[in-house]
Amino acid sequence: MFNVLWWLLAGHFFGDYVFQNDFLARSKNHKNPLPGIPWFWSLLAHSVVHGSLVLLVTGSLRLASYETITHLVIDFHKSNEDIGFHTDQALHIFCKLIWFVMNMFDL
Repeated sequence: MFNVLWWLLAGHFFGDYVFQNDFLARSKNHKNPLPGIPWFWSLLAHSVVHGSLVLLVTGSLRLASYETITHLVIDFHKSNEDIGFHTDQALHIFCKLIWFVMNMFDL
C-alpha cells in the first residue's frame, strides 16, 4: 500500500530534478521566457510529465489530470514569485499525499 506513496514521491523528484533539463526549467518561466519559446507550452509539457508519472503509479487518469493542473498552477505561481522554492516543493508533496489518499480509498 505505501509503495504507491513512495512511487508518487519518487515520481515528483524524477519529474522536477531528473527529467527537467535546464531548457525546460528556464523556458517555462513566464516572467523571463526564452526568446522564441512559448513559455506556456514548456510549462504544460513539464506538468504533463508529472501527470504522466502519477498515471503510471496509480493507473488513474483522473488523478493524473489533477496532478497536471495543480502542477501547472503551482509552478506558474512560483515563476510569478508569489511563492518561493520551499513552498513550491511542499505544495507538490502535499498534492502527492492527497493523490495517495484518494487512490487508497478510491475517492
